[in-house]
Amino acid sequence: MNVIRLLIGGFLLILGRKLFWLFVAAVGFAAGWAVATNLLHVQPEWVALVLALIVGVAGALLAHFVSRVAIGLAGFLAGGFLALSLVGLLDLPADWWGWVAFVVGGILGALLLGAALDWALIGLSSLAGAVLVAGSLDLSSTVHLLVLVGLFVVGVIIQAAMRGKGHKKES
Repeated sequence: MNVIRLLIGGFLLILGRKLFWLFVAAVGFAAGWAVATNLLHVQPEWVALVLALIVGVAGALLAHFVSRVAIGLAGFLAGGFLALSLVGLLDLPADWWGWVAFVVGGILGALLLGAALDWALIGLSSLAGAVLVAGSLDLSSTVHLLVLVGLFVVGVIIQAAMRGKGHKKES
């Protein structure tokens, strides 16, 4: 599972804005996994994996065929996943706080992505990629936070630079 998280996280860090369908699929998978394992406590693990894959594939299909709905869904799933990850990072009880964080983070993510799509997509995909990569490494909490912030900054810089090149070509 760590190799998959590293690969998906790396793609999101670099290409999250360019490959919107991958972003939606990845955050759908990550959110599905987080909800299945942390909130629903699904057992065995392969069932949680299947549920996460279903959410990820559904997100990718939505992104391809119904982009407006997918933008809201992607923002909700990314915001919910990131808020749920924060609950784990802060060692809060996941049962109650997890659901509250997932819903509030999801609503904020959907609003943010809808309001400023391009920059929000860069920020959310960089943050989701950083969370996936840093979470797959065996690090102390302080180093984990430093790696997460560093990866986030690198992802934003790379995607912003790619955005600038894309806009110059269109002019």
